[in-house]
Amino acid sequence: MVDIPRKSQARRCLIRRILYSVIALSALSGAGWYVSRLKPAAPSIDRATVWIDTIKRGPMLRQVRGLGKLVPEEIRWVTSATEGRVEKKLLEAGARVKSDTILIELINAQLEQETLNAEWDWKAEESSYADLKVRLEREQLAQAADIAKFESDHEQAVLRYEANAELQKSGLISKLDLKRDSANSQQLANRLQIEKQRLKINKQSIAAQLAQQRTKIDQRHAIYTLKKSQLDQLNVRAGVDGVLQVIQVDVGQRVAPGANLARIANPNKLKAELNISETQAKDVQIGQEVSIDMRNGVIPGRVSRIDPAVKDGTVTVDVHLEGELPKGARPDLSVDGTIVLEKLDDVVYVGRPVQGQSNSQLSIFKLDPEGKSAARVTVKLGRSSVNTIEIKEGLKPGDQVILSDMTAHDGFDRIRLN
Repeated sequence: MVDIPRKSQARRCLIRRILYSVIALSALSGAGWYVSRLKPAAPSIDRATVWIDTIKRGPMLRQVRGLGKLVPEEIRWVTSATEGRVEKKLLEAGARVKSDTILIELINAQLEQETLNAEWDWKAEESSYADLKVRLEREQLAQAADIAKFESDHEQAVLRYEANAELQKSGLISKLDLKRDSANSQQLANRLQIEKQRLKINKQSIAAQLAQQRTKIDQRHAIYTLKKSQLDQLNVRAGVDGVLQVIQVDVGQRVAPGANLARIANPNKLKAELNISETQAKDVQIGQEVSIDMRNGVIPGRVSRIDPAVKDGTVTVDVHLEGELPKGARPDLSVDGTIVLEKLDDVVYVGRPVQGQSNSQLSIFKLDPEGKSAARVTVKLGRSSVNTIEIKEGLKPGDQVILSDMTAHDGFDRIRLN
């Protein structure tokens, strides 16, 4: 007996298989869609690895911090008074110097010759002065001798006239001879007066000639003194007491007049130069209080100058130090300065987050009351300080937040704390 399959039965089996397949595919698609709609599981983080802080309310100091160094308030550049070539450097940077300490020896053969020539010219003028003085005095003595002779002749002529006047009364000589004696006496008197006047004028002339020659001597001596001073200044001296910071010439180098050769600083008068970020420097003002950390002590100070220019994204702020410098304080010592901008009396604030900037919005994780998990919230920040920042919206006093860098969990809105 042979079984004959029925076509209706086979058709029903095919339809049933197709239906089951469609149902299975629909179920798989629905499951995939459901799974895709599920939120990722909250990651777990060790509490000890994150920085958790509590929102507070009260006074907050606004501060900015900058790194810097100590620099001298009094700096003197030692310059070259004349041209020369560096023969020897006697000291190195860091040496303590006095005002008369020789730092560098220069040489200038031309200046040495000019100084020697100036000395010879000066001494030659002095010799000329001495020779002129002797010659003029000799002429004056000769004139004085002539005056003495004229005085003697005049006296003799007067005596002769007086004697002849007596003889003429007796009729022993004629009136003509007496008049001749009188005229001779008068002529000698006039000549004596003229010679005395010449002697007086000659004395004035001698004084003028000697004064003129003395002027030449003084001129030559001034030139020699200048050359000698320039020659002495080839031995370059510090000029002030202090510490030698740098000698910026080398042996054999030729320097021009006025060139900077060395720098001297007063180590007892130092100030701090802080580099403040240009975004924070806008609130810095002269007179604000500053604390300078020198690693071995903190010194108070005040802002004394703000550089108007921005360099490499920072503004240089000078701080006048008001406390006694600790041991080891010296120029170029690295320091850390904190400037007090203002005191806020009553604000809501928290420790400054890693990525928190003033007057911005920040996404931050806020802990639940049990402290076992944290959810992401948006916070509006206000004014900032070195270690704290103002909270304007999104948090209230007593809330706890995570301030650590959480960029590795940007894809999660909630985390668990272990």
